[in-house]
Amino acid sequence: MTAFELARRLADEDDPQAGDVLSKLEAIIGNFESLKQRVRRVEIASWDERKLPAYYVSAGEPELFTPAVICISREGETEAMLVGRLLPVLAGRGMAALVLAYQDVSAGRHEQSAILSSCLDYLTAQPEVDASRIGIYGEGLSAALATDFALADRRIAAAVCDGGLWNWARTQASISWMTGASDLLDDHVASAYRARLARRLKCPALVVAGGRSIASVPEAMKLETYCAAARIDLKLLMPRLAHIPDGEFENFAACDDDIFVWLERTLTSAS
Repeated sequence: MTAFELARRLADEDDPQAGDVLSKLEAIIGNFESLKQRVRRVEIASWDERKLPAYYVSAGEPELFTPAVICISREGETEAMLVGRLLPVLAGRGMAALVLAYQDVSAGRHEQSAILSSCLDYLTAQPEVDASRIGIYGEGLSAALATDFALADRRIAAAVCDGGLWNWARTQASISWMTGASDLLDDHVASAYRARLARRLKCPALVVAGGRSIASVPEAMKLETYCAAARIDLKLLMPRLAHIPDGEFENFAACDDDIFVWLERTLTSAS
């Protein structure tokens, strides 16, 4: 699985072999489903009576109440791409997952919350899942969706999100555009805005910054510093980058492992 994901990332977007890699990945997932009964294709009944396609990855321990995570792909990626990448990370963790595509979730703000609430309801109905230990994980623009849903639904016990930094960036851009000034907000106003966002999060949060993340490293570090001083449970993770001739390549496998180590530890300690 990791080799296919690596090949997909290294291929140019216009390379016809990129589609072939995805087709092979989806075929492997189909074989895994039929042989192991750990992965199954499901449809989530949404608030507007739509059927939301997803993959459910069982923890494989039906007699236990296990933690679970709603995983949302980054923009432009399917749920099959994400489930293929995360299967090696989920193996052996005793954790269930519901994997969704960004394009199926990213509607209006009300619709996003309603769709994700339906996904949360689906997980809580699974006999193996502990309803008090469900997290959410989003990458790319989905990290902003994860933040919004963690703010909207108190049932979320842990969030891998952007900590509100995407909304912060859009606010800065809007103020700059309206005032016609290129200067950003002063440090006092910026600090107050970040603090207000952080205080609204009622569950532990992990912000991934740098690499392919939408969260900038400087702003994420400022947010983490404030949260540490205010005793708010927010941690920062920066992906490891490898230098290659064309620039930098994100070590996604190590980053995914770090993320799910944090999720496993945080959800295990949740009540």
